[in-house]
Amino acid sequence: MSELVPVLLSGGSGTRLWPLSREAHPKQFLPLLTEHTLLQDTWLRLRGLPGAEAPLVVANEEHRFLVAEQLQQIGVKPSALILEPVGRNTAPAIAVAALQAMADGSDPVLLVLPSDHVIRDEPAFRAAVLAALPAAKAGALVTFGIVPSAPETGYGYIKAAKGEGVRPVERFVEKPDLATAGQYVASGEYFWNSGMFAFRASRYLEELGKTQPQMIDSARAALTGAKRDADFLRLDKDAFAACPADSIDYAVMEKTDAAQVLPIDVGWNDVGSWSALWEVSAQDATGNAHRGDVMARDCRNTLAMGERRLIAMLGLDDIVVVDTDDALLVAHRDQVQQVKDIVAQLKRDQRPQAAWHRKVYRPWGNYDSIDNGERFQVKRIVVKPGATLSLQMHHHRAEHWIVVSGTARVTCDDKVFILSENESTYIPLGSTHRLENPGRVPLELIEVQSGSYLGEDDIVRFEDKYGRSAG
Repeated sequence: MSELVPVLLSGGSGTRLWPLSREAHPKQFLPLLTEHTLLQDTWLRLRGLPGAEAPLVVANEEHRFLVAEQLQQIGVKPSALILEPVGRNTAPAIAVAALQAMADGSDPVLLVLPSDHVIRDEPAFRAAVLAALPAAKAGALVTFGIVPSAPETGYGYIKAAKGEGVRPVERFVEKPDLATAGQYVASGEYFWNSGMFAFRASRYLEELGKTQPQMIDSARAALTGAKRDADFLRLDKDAFAACPADSIDYAVMEKTDAAQVLPIDVGWNDVGSWSALWEVSAQDATGNAHRGDVMARDCRNTLAMGERRLIAMLGLDDIVVVDTDDALLVAHRDQVQQVKDIVAQLKRDQRPQAAWHRKVYRPWGNYDSIDNGERFQVKRIVVKPGATLSLQMHHHRAEHWIVVSGTARVTCDDKVFILSENESTYIPLGSTHRLENPGRVPLELIEVQSGSYLGEDDIVRFEDKYGRSAG
């Protein structure tokens, strides 16, 4: 392992950018500003950094195929893709990464990066990483403090000792009120807490062991009991679930005397709200940032994002409009932090829009529920070349498949046959069946389900190449 190992943290399931970001498809997997997703950009901005090799990635188990596919799309093969069976915040995730990084006897510097941030000045960021390395190699726990551009109340702050470059941290402070934030910015001694770090793996574990020895024990047990599954390293669920949950700030950085900070000005933004996304988006002369099919007249400082439909806006100031297939958000930019209250209400009402998009991604491709009624549902299904759905059956529904494009290999009980474009077949209730794409182009088909119950949990799997048992 090289001297520098990037650790990409992708365990979040934040919903502050609902309805575009949801639990099953959170913001790190979205292309919000470029053609790449935030996860992909997190790795791509490290290109050309001496010593950086394949990253260690810590991800939510539910997102494993999204992470793997998006990294594969940019030609990245992680040295390990560690799956968290339950969320335990950043301190345990980094502990597992540190233990894994030292498994071959080395002791690299870990560059810990959340995978859902924006950094616009990538050369300056790479220069900052190189500037932090000497202190990290010498045993400091270095955090990157962001030079504040305004008295922001949504971030924690770090007070740095006087000096230049990497310097000691005097204290961490919680999110302040506006007046206090103004004082911090005016003093020139306080910086936003970015959540990015550089330190030797052993030093992090040493400092964590002083305050949270049980966390290290649980992380080590979870890694010792981990199982390899294709490209994934699945942590032992019971051991990791027993781990105390805490952030790296609370567990280590606020308690250690080895904390140092490097102030940086790299165009950083955590994209923590629609207002924050508006700030970093390209805007026209009147401050409008629009993406998709948007027509606007007499509008100022608006953000509009649409996936399919035309969005027409007239005479609006400081308004956010986000349109998806199954939800529409209209909010004043000053109120977008309250999106979390909408998501909380959706959860209480057990509505699927809290977690799922209408289009659902699977390891074999995706499906889009384009219509439904009391006893029927219509899906548009796309199967990637060479991909195979599980051998399965349903207790409560029958299915009718119509191939739109590509070639399908269909198993239905003891029959196996090929369907081409404009051909169809019927899958009776209770039949054992499988769908495959043997071709080199995506298979697209329409599936019409009919029956007394159409839930995704009405699946009995007999074989599945992706290790799924249900759903």
